[in-house]
Parts: sequence; structure tokens; C-alpha cells
Amino acid sequence: MQQDQRTLVFLTGATGTMGGETMRQLLARRERFRVRILVLPKERDLPAVKAWRRDPDVEVLLGDLTCYDDVRAGVSGASHVLHVGGMVSPLADRFPELTMKVNVGGAENIVRAIQDGPEPDEVRLVYIGTVAQTGCRMPPVHWGRTGDPIKISRYDQYAVSKTQAEAIVAESGLKHWVSIRQTGMAHTEMWRIFDPIMFHNPVNGVFEWSTARDSGRLMANLCEADVPQTLWRGFYNMGGGESARVVNHEFMVKTFSALGISDYRRVLRPNWFATRNFHGQWYSDSDHLEALVPYRSQTIDMFVDELARAIPWAVKAAAGTFPSAVGKRIRKLAEAPGGSLHWLANDDEAHITAYFGSREEYDDIPSDWRQFTLAAPSRAPRLLDHGYDEARSIETWTIADMARAADFRGGACLSDVIEGPFAPLDWRCAQDHHFRMTPNLMLRGGHWCPTCMVDPESYDAVAQANPYFAQVHAPRPA
Repeated sequence: MQQDQRTLVFLTGATGTMGGETMRQLLARRERFRVRILVLPKERDLPAVKAWRRDPDVEVLLGDLTCYDDVRAGVSGASHVLHVGGMVSPLADRFPELTMKVNVGGAENIVRAIQDGPEPDEVRLVYIGTVAQTGCRMPPVHWGRTGDPIKISRYDQYAVSKTQAEAIVAESGLKHWVSIRQTGMAHTEMWRIFDPIMFHNPVNGVFEWSTARDSGRLMANLCEADVPQTLWRGFYNMGGGESARVVNHEFMVKTFSALGISDYRRVLRPNWFATRNFHGQWYSDSDHLEALVPYRSQTIDMFVDELARAIPWAVKAAAGTFPSAVGKRIRKLAEAPGGSLHWLANDDEAHITAYFGSREEYDDIPSDWRQFTLAAPSRAPRLLDHGYDEARSIETWTIADMARAADFRGGACLSDVIEGPFAPLDWRCAQDHHFRMTPNLMLRGGHWCPTCMVDPESYDAVAQANPYFAQVHAPRPA
């Protein structure tokens, strides 16, 4: 019997939005790929899973990311592992212990399963990170790139888990891994999302969106034979580029219009929305990933047209005819647990401080859009100082470079010799925590002290001694 010569891809998270788009892309190329997926037993009766189980080019494994044996069965024999699955916000923030078990434990199991295989250096591992790892980047520091400081928003357990999972992948010693940090992903079912987390996102914040379709295209393209060798062991921001860079109030205009509401100001109030402590940025480097592995096919306006076609006409007709009813329903959501108005009504000072600065600062936010200033942040990229000569090849980094970079972070390099960018060194942060980390994760990934990095309560003290981190914690006006 002739052996199947097609590439075997193991995909986690196939039943999610990004995973589903990845499946569509891979199965459209079934002459080159066959797919193995890991699906939770409770998802076995989903229509998509039933269809995949009938597909001769799909192998469906029932299992769990938290079970090593299940993950090992998925990884066995696969040349590419697309680790898309995991818990995401808002659910991830409501069940922090489970989130850590799934997102961090799942990454540990993926890495271990590859390492335990016969040829770990030949397996290509694609890990999906998140823009949430770099946290709140309100103007004037709304332009970001990989290598910027990890800075997690308060109450964002999802970002904590993804930061730690990314470090597991990057420090694995594997030769072919890549971390793709996903931004806000626009998909045609997003109009159904009705959760208080929508009020955590500042009106004047920014996002460089990507679409679900292009996210799936990238995942499939990363499995093709022509992926450049230079991609591996790197960190990349995935965004839609210039056409996808919008201020949040601009995106509200587009999406509410698609929903049949000509003016979002008829159903929303500016003082329902947080002014900080969310995530989002415009990427100065997302074109780098596009140049290496082209994946973009949609502008944000093309997506909005698609969204408008996907929303049932009855929904659009009702929203456009009865905007006041829509506004009342949305206000009730803001008043629900997890919503901004709920914090205020219940004197939840911790959340008020995190998302508004103080109650006094909240009181200064106009309730009338006519008094509220809609921001127009600079479109000229403003790059942060990473504390080392970025023009130098990583293979030429010296121990003196490491010492200077550590000093810029308020700490010290405790090693005397560097053995390349992927060999761990010993470090000390300004809070006297000692840790080991590769120069690659530190400089190109933006990681630093593993203890302070995931503890937003320590950030004020960290910024006092760490000029690198202070750039995003207490930015100077443009």
C-alpha cells in the first residue's frame, strides 16, 4: 500500500473561530495536506465535527489539551503543529485556574510531546500569542512592535496565561517554532457577542484588526514548503496593515452601520466605556510577517461589507427601527456584573481605579457625545527604545550587549559568557528576582522578569527602576 506523502498537520482549537477558518484553508489544499484535530468529547456532536469525522482527509481525536497522552497522540507523526486552541477572554478571566491549566498546561504538553518524538527538530510548531500580552497602549504609545515590554492589564488572566505559555514555547530548545501574536480578530459572528467586556475597550483606543479569513490563511500558509527559514524562532505581530488600523470609535461607526444603526451615538454613551487598562495597538512591524508569509486578502472595509451581508435582515431592520430599545438593552449590559456601570453603582474602587484612574476621573467623562473628544492619534510610527543595537544580527550579540540591555531594564546580566541568542543566561531584575532566560525571548520577545512581568500590582515599582518598561507604563506626551 502506497504511503500518503501529504503533509500531516495537527491542529488544536479547530472548533473555534480561528481554528475553523484554518480548517477551511487546509481542506481547500487537501492535495497537499491532511489534518488531525483534537476535539473535546463534549464537542463531538457539533455539526462541523460530525462533518469532519466523515471526511477521509481529517482525523478527529477526542481529547483534552490538559491530558498529555491526548496531546501526544495528536503530535505523533505530524510535521506541523498549529497550536491555536485555548481559553480566551472573557471566559478565561472568569475561570483563572482553568485558564492556566488549559493555556499554560496545554503549551507544556505540546512542547513535551514534540520533544518526546523521534525528530523534534524537524517539527514546525506555530504558537498563537496575543496583543493582550503588551496591554494598554493608549496614545501616545499606540504604535507597537515585537520586543516592546510585556505589560499585562489588571484582571487579564488570559494575558498572563498566554505570556507564560509563549515563554514555554520560546525556551523549549526546539529548532522550528514561531509565536504569532494575534490582534483583534474580526469575524462575521461578532455581532452576536453580547458581553460586558465591550465596555472595557476605550472609545479612543486603537486596534490593527485582522480578519478570521486572513488568520486562517496565515495558518495554512505557514504549513507550505516555501516558508522562509528566517521565520522560525521569532515573534511576529499579525495585523491587517494600514487599511486595518482604526481608532475604536471609527470601528464602531463601521460595525454599527452594518448592524443597521446609522449612528452609534444613538445607542451608546461615552461614559459607559473605560479609558484605560485594555489592550490594542497599531503595529509598526506587521508588514514584516506579511512579507515573509503573505496572508492578507481583506481590508477592514471589505470585512464590514461581509459582516453586513451576514447579519439577518430582520435583526438590522429591528435595530434600525428601534434604536432606543437597543440602547436600553446595551445599558443593562453595562450595569451587569463585569460592566462599567456595575462597578460604579457598587463602589468597586479596585475596578474603577484600574479602568478609569479614579472616580473623580470618571466623573469628568462627558455623558454627551457633543462634549466628548474623539481622538485622532498620530499615524506616524513612534518606536520605543529596546536598549540595544537592533541593526546588529542576533548571531553577533555579545555579553556586553546583554549587560547594557539588562541595565536599561533596571537589572543586571549575571552570566559572563553568551553562547548564542537561544542559550539561557542568568539575570537579576531591580526587585532582586533571579531568573534564567534566553536573549532571544528577552530582546526580541520583550519578556523580562517572570515574576514582575505577570504582576500588574508591581508595575509602579518596576517603572521607577526600569526605563525600558517606564516607556509604556508612564508614557510622555507626544
